Amino acid sequence: MGCAGSTPTSDDTSKKLKKPKPWKHTQAITPAQLKQMREEFWDTTPHYGGQKEIWDALRAAAEAELSLAQTIVDSAGIIVSNSDMTLCYDERGAKYELPKYVLSEPSNLIKEA
Repeated sequence: MGCAGSTPTSDDTSKKLKKPKPWKHTQAITPAQLKQMREEFWDTTPHYGGQKEIWDALRAAAEAELSLAQTIVDSAGIIVSNSDMTLCYDERGAKYELPKYVLSEPSNLIKEA
């Protein structure tokens, strides 16, 4: 229970997280290819600007269950602009854009036999 006079939260501007909408990759890909795309994205995030701590928190949130992801972004002070986390900001106003493929699997993911 929060009491009056406690620290203001970013609840006014930050959206609650939702599962991303279903999406299709340009071509059907395997889980291994998806994993590789994700690794490459996270490896290159320092070049996009922003703070490493925020990128690390976003990665943790992207790989977590929704309720845990919400806790991670809240505690990192991340402002979620798109509820699927494709667009976020930190408290300094730096922009963080996440591709859908790091947040969920495409509908045309090839299930390996």
